Amino acid sequence: MNTELPNLQADALPAIDGERLFGAPRSAHPPRFLLLYGSLRARSFSRLALFEAERILHCLGAETRVFDPAGLPLPDGADDDHPKVQELRELAAWSEGMVWSSPERHGAMTGIMKAQIDWIPLSLGAVRPTQGKTLALMQVSGGSQSFNAVNQMRILGRWMRMLTIPNQSSIPKAFLEFDDQDRMKPSACYDRIVDVMEELVKFTLLTRDVAGYLTDRYSERVESAEELSRRVNQRSL
Repeated sequence: MNTELPNLQADALPAIDGERLFGAPRSAHPPRFLLLYGSLRARSFSRLALFEAERILHCLGAETRVFDPAGLPLPDGADDDHPKVQELRELAAWSEGMVWSSPERHGAMTGIMKAQIDWIPLSLGAVRPTQGKTLALMQVSGGSQSFNAVNQMRILGRWMRMLTIPNQSSIPKAFLEFDDQDRMKPSACYDRIVDVMEELVKFTLLTRDVAGYLTDRYSERVESAEELSRRVNQRSL
């Protein structure tokens, strides 16, 4: 078999550096997570489920921030310097991973959930606020179990270049899963949230110190080299 790759720029594709993957110094601070929910209702089950996830993350030694979407303008409905937009973007930059929890409405995530994601850009200058960060997905439903919202959010997580963990949580008939104190009752649904948060922390600890190397792309290295070459040529003219 002919193994030649005539279109490959070999200098942009070095051998995989195991030392960078496995020998990188490990951070000692608690993993940091931004938690987003997709409802403004006074008794929002997506928010209550998220609070349960937050409690579990605290038990696992994590640091968390919950963003309140109330007052966040619609995408393109305000300037980037709007206080709620700035708050969201600063939290996204601070975090090493995220949890997204949305109700399913009309077979999809809510507009409130999507608006928050849309306000987090793919890049801010030279910084990519979400690339290489971990992501866990949760949804609540008023009826039978569904995975429409988590499946949609999984697509968005990939588009945001996040490392979306395999496990996920979907809570059917969410109004039956919480007691009068707004705490989740013992159930298989609660156990699944524990599973998801445990997996999220493990993946975050494994990847946060090497996220830049994991998401370093051949195509982008080639593009950067070509751009640098063009600039050098322009200066020499």
